[in-house]
Order: sequence, then C-alpha cells, then structure tokens
Amino acid sequence: MSWYRTLIPSQLARSGRVALAIAASALGAGAVAGPALAAPIVGGSGNYTFQKINNNTDPTFNQLLGINDSGLIAGYFGSGQAGHPNQGYLLSPPYGKGIYRSENFPGSVQTQVTGLNNRGVTVGFYSHQNNANLVNENAGFYRTDGGAFHAVKFPTSDNSAPPVNQLLGVNDRDIAVGFYTDNNATNHGYSYNIRTQMFHSITVSGDSNVTAAAINDLNDVAGFATNSAGNTEAFLLRSNGTLITLDVPGATSTQAFGVNNGDQVVGDYVDGTGSTATMHGFTWTPRRGFETVNDPDGTDTTTINGVNDRGELVGFYVDAAGNTDGMLATPQP
Repeated sequence: MSWYRTLIPSQLARSGRVALAIAASALGAGAVAGPALAAPIVGGSGNYTFQKINNNTDPTFNQLLGINDSGLIAGYFGSGQAGHPNQGYLLSPPYGKGIYRSENFPGSVQTQVTGLNNRGVTVGFYSHQNNANLVNENAGFYRTDGGAFHAVKFPTSDNSAPPVNQLLGVNDRDIAVGFYTDNNATNHGYSYNIRTQMFHSITVSGDSNVTAAAINDLNDVAGFATNSAGNTEAFLLRSNGTLITLDVPGATSTQAFGVNNGDQVVGDYVDGTGSTATMHGFTWTPRRGFETVNDPDGTDTTTINGVNDRGELVGFYVDAAGNTDGMLATPQP
C-alpha cells in the first residue's frame, strides 16, 4: 500500500524513482556510498499526538502526502477504483474547521497532490482514466501559487504503455523530483527545475528501479530503489554525492517518502511477507537513527509520507473498519 498505487499498481507494486545532477552536484554514477545504516530501531509513537484527518466528501479513503512549514497539507480522497477516482486537495489549519480546497489538474479524471513547498508550489500527477483494472496513464504536474497547472513529462522515447510519469516532491528552490517508468517496467528517478524547465536523471549507485520521492532545500534527495539482492531499500542521496542506504533492521522492504531540512527522513517498512506482512511508519535522523511511528488506530498499516521542518508528520493508515484514514502526527514537546 502506497500513495502511488491507486493509479498504477501493476507497474510499481512495492518497487521503488541521463545521469542526473541537482543544482551543481552530480547525483548517481559519481555518488560516494555511505554506510548501510542498521542501528536498532526504537518505538517513537509515544513521542507524538495523532489526529485523524479525512475530507468528509469521502471519509472511506484519504491519504495525506505532504505538509509545509505553515501546516498546509496536500492530499487526496478516493481509492482509484472504477467510479471512485482520486481527487486532490489542500487543507489549511485549523484542521478542525475542515478548510479544504480542491486541487485537480484541469480536464483530468484523477489527481493526486503529492508535495508542496513554502512558496505556494504544489506538485503531483494526474490521469485522464479511471479504469477498472487500476492501470491508468498518468503524467506529472506543478502549479505555482494557485496559478496555472503545468504538465511535466520526462523526455524519453522509452515510456511504459500506458505511460507513467509522476512528480512527488518539491523544495523551496522550486526543484521537483519524481520518476517515470520505461517499457521494461523499470522506474527512473529525475529532478525537474521549475524555473529553468531543465530535467536531470537521479541514479543510485548499485541500485536499479529508482524512485525519487522527496527533496529538501539542501538538494538532498530521499527515495527508494531495488538493490542487487532484489530488495527494496530506502536512500538519502546528499547533494555532495554521499549516498546513505536506509534499511530498517529485520524488515523485508524499506521505502522513504519525505525529508526535511534537518535530513529527517520518513517512510514505511514491511515486516513479514504475504498474509503475515505488516506495515509500519518510520522516521530516521542522522543522530537518532530509526524510530517506528504507528498511528494507534492503524498499528500494522501505517505509512508516513511527509515531514516539515517542525517535525510534523502526515500519512495514512487502514482502520478497523477497512477505511484508509489521513493522519497527522505532532511531536510532543
């Protein structure tokens, strides 16, 4: 279960985003590998207060995907099943008043708002389809300060069929990150400079199937990829080329979806396989390592998708009734 699955589950499943440079720093082939981090993971759920946040237009399915430093939240409702399309929105505090604003690409059938910065820029992806098999074409987009929407598609002749192209995060320098899928169902990470309209590839040394999910103002990129053993692992690729792989000890896969300016990385990991698999949210910092963060109403189904510089977390979980609920986790003093 992940934020991108509702539009393209068959292409991505649980996998991760021509050599890409962000700003002046080369990312990929020249990256310096850091240590694979396997520090003991500790429970961090008690360090947060949790709030369920759902758009009442559809209280059965909400995912919160990003939060900026003003507390503005990006998300969407709708499962993506036929007749139940994804519909993007922005939510402003105070959250109890439910001040939702629709954010959907013009003429689209489905939209997910996946990221936002502090300058009024939102990013995400959209589709003109809502097929019963959940396989839909899609393309990335950005929107600046409530203005016009702009489609973003990585320039390649090697697209999957149907094409898959998504923007997932953006920093305050207006550099967005995302991925596209090629005709071998392999993902390729990239960045897109909104100001210059320039694309660059993001590669991870030793890994394939790269998804670039988030970028901070230091141009450090978080995401996930497939390692040489065929396992999904998270990564933090710093702007100086240092690569840190993030594998939760004992997990069967680890994915990173967000990063803030303190290099706090958030995501989820899976314990077990098949019918025994459980999903848990995590945070990681260079100082503290991993912490598990589970919403108490969705202990085995929690995903953390975004984090701001105050350490506030957004994500989602599946509750006892089978609904997917949006989640805000606020750190305790």
